[in-house]
Amino acid sequence: MCDGQSRPVRLHLTAGQVSDFKGADVLLADPPDGTEEIIGDGGHDSNRIRLSLAERNITACIPAKKNRKSKPP
Repeated sequence: MCDGQSRPVRLHLTAGQVSDFKGADVLLADPPDGTEEIIGDGGHDSNRIRLSLAERNITACIPAKKNRKSKPP
């Protein structure tokens, strides 16, 4: 996880075969104070992640996977 100036603020290592979702759960459990947006890649596109961020008034800037049936805004 990086701050608004691309400086690392948190790191969580997982095994190579572990899903991005498990790593995201750890990193997004307690984002730094004042976090307004989270930028991620398509590997982090899940309803669970989006809902978790929305509940904390954090905007998810994550592109939808190509095979997603209902694309979020």
